[in-house]
Amino acid sequence: MKTPAGTHTKKIVTGEDYLNSLRNRKLNIYLFGELIENPVDHPLIRPSVNAVAETYDLAVREPELASVLSPFTGERISRFLHVCISTEDLVRQNKMQRKLGQNTGTCFQRCVGMDALNALYSTTFEMDEQYGTDYHVRLKNFLTFTHHYNYVIGGAMTDVKGDRSLAPHQQPDPDMYVRVVEQTGAGIYISGAKAHQTGCINSHWLIVMPTMRLSQQDKDYAVVGAIPVEAEGITYIYGRQSCDSRSMEGGQIDAGNARFGGQEAMVIFQRVFIPWKHVFMHGEYDFASMLVERFTTYHRRSYVCKSGLGDVLIGAAANMAEYNGVEKASHIRDKLVEMTHLNETIYGTGIAASYQGYPTSSGAYICDDMLANVCKHHVTRMPFEIGRLAQDLAGGLVATLPSEKELENPEIGALLLKYLKGRENIRTEDRMRMLRLIENMTMGRNAVGYLTESLHGAGSPQAQRILIGRMMQLEYKKRLAKILAGVDISADKSEVANELSNYFARVFKL
Repeated sequence: MKTPAGTHTKKIVTGEDYLNSLRNRKLNIYLFGELIENPVDHPLIRPSVNAVAETYDLAVREPELASVLSPFTGERISRFLHVCISTEDLVRQNKMQRKLGQNTGTCFQRCVGMDALNALYSTTFEMDEQYGTDYHVRLKNFLTFTHHYNYVIGGAMTDVKGDRSLAPHQQPDPDMYVRVVEQTGAGIYISGAKAHQTGCINSHWLIVMPTMRLSQQDKDYAVVGAIPVEAEGITYIYGRQSCDSRSMEGGQIDAGNARFGGQEAMVIFQRVFIPWKHVFMHGEYDFASMLVERFTTYHRRSYVCKSGLGDVLIGAAANMAEYNGVEKASHIRDKLVEMTHLNETIYGTGIAASYQGYPTSSGAYICDDMLANVCKHHVTRMPFEIGRLAQDLAGGLVATLPSEKELENPEIGALLLKYLKGRENIRTEDRMRMLRLIENMTMGRNAVGYLTESLHGAGSPQAQRILIGRMMQLEYKKRLAKILAGVDISADKSEVANELSNYFARVFKL
């Protein structure tokens, strides 16, 4: 398949291959009000590039965990490009995500694309069944293409939304949701914007998707397509993160995590062209909710990545307790136990959702929707408590630590080394590094990926509560109680039996 102009045309295997694939691209990126010519080596952007590169290097070091043989090309590819065909596939995604969280301490920016491909695989199959379209074939051709080069695929779902009380077609400005503005024999043109786009600049392709359930009047907004990131008409506006400019100061301590970071940007589409072969939904508004719900099922379970970050933060807190000489105190130990309990609860519900996955009619496996939403709902709360306990164990110095540049001053450097000392056998500099890491993950740059994203990513908490409410099988549970209590159930409505049947079909795959 011919690649678009500017797209990297060599297979990417290692992290270094990936870095090279990002060079010499013509992206329209703005940061601090200026057009960025060389994003790969920009000191603020580079940590996020390194985090994606680690996904490739992990696949080289641990191929069974982070890579898989492509069913389309027979070549070994990143697991982030794979469509799950078993519960084991789903589980290995989770194990890979936790490991990458441990390795980077931040967001590694590939889960949205992975979950989008999986959701699209089954949704396009069912669209074709109902409407006789060929979206599924197009998607498989696109997968074959991306597998051949082992690209990074980003997902773009979150519209800017405008007035939240109005549907897309009711907005005073129709571009508040991405929409089709023109259709030709060659393809379609889209306009609009997507916000909070994780890793978009570090991707090779973006998959644009609707963000919500749509009506017939919203038909123009029911669009899914794949676009190279350097396509004409796309503008990227880089998002700020707390303390992000520390990576531009040239030090090794104050950034907290000098090597790895996350990335979010706003993506603006101004009449961006998508050829028909890369269009996977065009006007099928009645399938928008299916796509969104399946995507969120995968993606809310994907938040087990936060347990990997939690492992790092628990380790940092334990180190600080040791550096301060209080690691044997019972209340310190108890706080570390509580942090671990919360962290494993996140992981447990996420991986359980994968273990209870089941096949769709396309053959692709999807995780358990109830447990996926429970996992994400835990993530909206538990990382905040883990973060609070980490700050508690770190002490007040986590918020008032002087700059590392003070150490270089001949008048005060030695004084700081003296008065910032903890346990005798621990270097003051190491104590400072650990404090900065905790600050980085709970207040600084990577707090975006650990705390704020935990709250808002894949839908804010109420979204999970709505879906949990839909799936809680209340009539079935009431019937169980009635049976054990000896209440007459002969008058129960037939929907109770239907709900019972649906429950066992979902949980036990009957």
